[in-house]
Amino acid sequence: MERKLRIAVRKFAPFESAIRRQWEDFESQRRSGFTLEPVALDLLPLTEALFEHNGLRDGTWDIAFLNTDWVAAACERGAVADLGEFILLHPPEDYPLGWTDSMLRLQQKNGMTAGLPYHDGPECLIYRRDLFEDPAEQHAYRAAHGVPLVPPRSWNEFRQLARFFHRPARPLYGCVFAGFPDGHNGVYDFLLQLWTRGGALQDERGNFRLRTPAAADGLRFYREMLADPGAVHPGSVSFDSVQCGEAFARGEAAMSVNWFGFAALAEAADRSAVRSKVDVAPVPCEPPHESASLNVYWMLSLAAGSRHRELSYEFMRHCASPGMDKLLTLEGGIGCRRSTWRDAEINRRIPFYRRLEGLHAHSREIPSLPSWPEINRIIDALVLETRSGGRTVEDLLQQADEQLAGVKP
Repeated sequence: MERKLRIAVRKFAPFESAIRRQWEDFESQRRSGFTLEPVALDLLPLTEALFEHNGLRDGTWDIAFLNTDWVAAACERGAVADLGEFILLHPPEDYPLGWTDSMLRLQQKNGMTAGLPYHDGPECLIYRRDLFEDPAEQHAYRAAHGVPLVPPRSWNEFRQLARFFHRPARPLYGCVFAGFPDGHNGVYDFLLQLWTRGGALQDERGNFRLRTPAAADGLRFYREMLADPGAVHPGSVSFDSVQCGEAFARGEAAMSVNWFGFAALAEAADRSAVRSKVDVAPVPCEPPHESASLNVYWMLSLAAGSRHRELSYEFMRHCASPGMDKLLTLEGGIGCRRSTWRDAEINRRIPFYRRLEGLHAHSREIPSLPSWPEINRIIDALVLETRSGGRTVEDLLQQADEQLAGVKP
């Protein structure tokens, strides 16, 4: 009977190819006799398989790609195994100094270590460097607006630049969003709008309170941008983050606010239409407030119901090694180790790669609460209803606050 190690993978071509190559490298040394069975799932089917169908606890999976947003809920449900003893006996190479603190703290909950970091990449502004550096474009922009053509520092500049570059006949659109209602994209966009306008999710007492000027301004801007046919890619409302990144890589947008990994993919992938024409910058903000990024990453987690715990951890530890972290990056993912971020070969291929540490300096995190999935659903519904345009932003924020009042932190 064939022995298998089953892993639930977030559907994304670089993840799928990297995990297979990492297993081949592992098995060439370990010779366990097992085969790896990776199952690639889109975001919603992945969450259903892991949590709603109880796949982490019933033995369906040995290892799973786990988003750091889900750590508190996974730990509360006993869905993942604590890696503390495994790490104590057989730590990954250079653990913990091989990673920044921002790459290790989100998997810590109530004394548990819920996974090892696998794929990083905070949100940032991604833009077409070739367009911004083009002398004809620079002349035209200065003539139209009286200022130099540079990456936007404010959200108003972002909108102005999106309208300037919007040329659908090419097709080139000013910007592209990930607006597909998968329970994450809209929430992340809302958080960036809120934080970069000086807002916060919680008041000084720790209560969730959204009806604030910063939240209202951010939602109005988001509503107006997605509804602007003279600035936004028409596919934005149906794109998830992967499709948004693919549209940018096809050369269909001048700018996007998306995960760093999609900038790296567009810059280096052979199939990219904008290869060697991409750059990144901090997410725009509204002065006098500062830019903010979102620190969310993918981990490999050991399923609580795995019947092959030792072998599963060995493979996870192998994936966290310097060579395998770099392999993931060369496949199109984003490695998590300092050694990968500073690697000379990686930075020749992707000249802005070493800026990851700087982007992490501005990163913020979603509250690690077991109730976050419910809070997330309320915010997601708020964003979706905002986009419909049927009610005022203030009314929608008041409704969200009333719903949040019934949620236990």
